[in-house]
Amino acid sequence: MNLAALDFSIIAPAFAAGLLVTATHVPLGFQVLQRGIVFIDLAVAQIAALGVLAAHLFGWEPQGWAMQALALGAALCGALLLTWTEKRWSDIQEAVIGVLFVLAASGAVLLVSGNPHGGEHLQDLLAGQILWVSPSRLPFDALIYGALIGAWSGLGEKLGRMGFYALFAVAVTVSVQLVGLYLVFATLVIPAIATRRLVGKRRLFAGYALGAASYAVGLTVSALFDLPAGALIVWILALLGVGVLAYASAP
Repeated sequence: MNLAALDFSIIAPAFAAGLLVTATHVPLGFQVLQRGIVFIDLAVAQIAALGVLAAHLFGWEPQGWAMQALALGAALCGALLLTWTEKRWSDIQEAVIGVLFVLAASGAVLLVSGNPHGGEHLQDLLAGQILWVSPSRLPFDALIYGALIGAWSGLGEKLGRMGFYALFAVAVTVSVQLVGLYLVFATLVIPAIATRRLVGKRRLFAGYALGAASYAVGLTVSALFDLPAGALIVWILALLGVGVLAYASAP
């Protein structure tokens, strides 16, 4: 254990990033579980990561508008394609999702194969580098997340399936670059599963509390024991999620 590693100038921005992702992805995760589209979301997240890697290949600036446009465009195209295939071939939709996911994942490997730093870029997008999140990008990301939450709170089901996928694609595009694909998926799905026996505001509060606690504990333990933060937070989410589910299921 290294107490000197508890540098709050590093942990505080990372925790703020975790709270932003939690604030957006917990309510989206409830919808994901309700609609039964969990793996569609994983596929769209992987496609967004593919767009980011393609932008790296072109040499575009990591925070530049061109990269963000390419990543968002890729995610939206993936979401629209899967919405269309669900309507046309609903009986094989799970297989289509699996094929699209493995194509995006394999495409990412191909894109980085000729780049000496490609493996690092791919690792960053999968496991994330939440401890090294740039504080300067958080206000802009917060504005985007706030707009997404506002749109969902104000319109909800009026957005329709396509509108929901558009919101989700934007959220995933930002979040994959902020915390990595593993944490995006875990923050979407685990709180939704853990709180599924709760209802209303109680469920939302429990989901937020689970996410916030998991990021706080994961970041602290990661710093103390020099462990990969993203992977550790996923495990903390799962372990605390089991506890929340057990509590909510108790008679």
